[in-house]
Amino acid sequence: MAALRGRVLAAYLIVCIVWGSTYLAIRVGVMHIPPFLFAGVRFLTAGAILGAFALWRGERLPRSGRVWGALTLLGALFFLGGNGGVVWAEQFVPSGLAAVYVVTVALWTAAFDALVPGGQARLNGRVVTGLVLGFLGSMLLVGVTPAELLHAELRGPIALILGSASWALGTVLGKRLRLKVPVTLASAAQMFAGGALMLAAGLASREQVPASIPPDAIAAFAYLVVFGSILTFTAYTYLMRHASPTVVGTAAYINPVVAVLLGWLILSEPITARTLLAMGIILSSVLLIQLGTRPATKEQAADSGAGRLVEHEA
Repeated sequence: MAALRGRVLAAYLIVCIVWGSTYLAIRVGVMHIPPFLFAGVRFLTAGAILGAFALWRGERLPRSGRVWGALTLLGALFFLGGNGGVVWAEQFVPSGLAAVYVVTVALWTAAFDALVPGGQARLNGRVVTGLVLGFLGSMLLVGVTPAELLHAELRGPIALILGSASWALGTVLGKRLRLKVPVTLASAAQMFAGGALMLAAGLASREQVPASIPPDAIAAFAYLVVFGSILTFTAYTYLMRHASPTVVGTAAYINPVVAVLLGWLILSEPITARTLLAMGIILSSVLLIQLGTRPATKEQAADSGAGRLVEHEA
């Protein structure tokens, strides 16, 4: 952490603060606009803008149908499954709690990385302990005993857990595929494909755009497109090239803290002792998993991170 200076430190702070603040912006948006239409148009817009920028820079479109199929699959896992779970769940779950649930992406990633062929991760004692603690922390966030599970309001938590699993699976598959596509163009294609699928899901479920959209929802949408998608992705890519993946990964610990504090400050979402305890358990489980994971080689480190799924080659 002490090695972060100048532009690298600025990129790190952008990733920590902006990604943490997106949960609040999503919460504001879905209070007025149906979730899949809201997120679908967001990622279609961001993907189109980022794709136009990539083409303007001279990046070339892939010619292989297999590559386009892989990018579409990753877009579905990241955005329809992953982000879609978040935006749908935030109709029922406060933004701060949603951010803590999404930390479990690291738990799912450890499991998938050990189970999907092609990786080097192993489920040792620390990793298994971390997975168990993460599950217990998630149960604590739900706030019920096992006997009460069948009678509790679990739609939001279940959507967040499944969405986190979808994002983690996309991360692991992205590392395995090693697509030879420029990072900016690949991310634009994944966002555009994911946005199109989310928009189709919204139309299929008969979501309707309200007759009038308040200014705060429009502001939340614009913030998510410009800052939550385009700016933060650029900062994350820059950070991955100039800092170790271990340091970059610590941003995931700060995101929930930012989300909880913003939800409390702006939307008056409560912070209870149970929330803080559950957050501590989940973050401790993530730390255990990191300590129990075999250090990555230089080649693996270059491919690590949820936002950098493809190698930067034309």
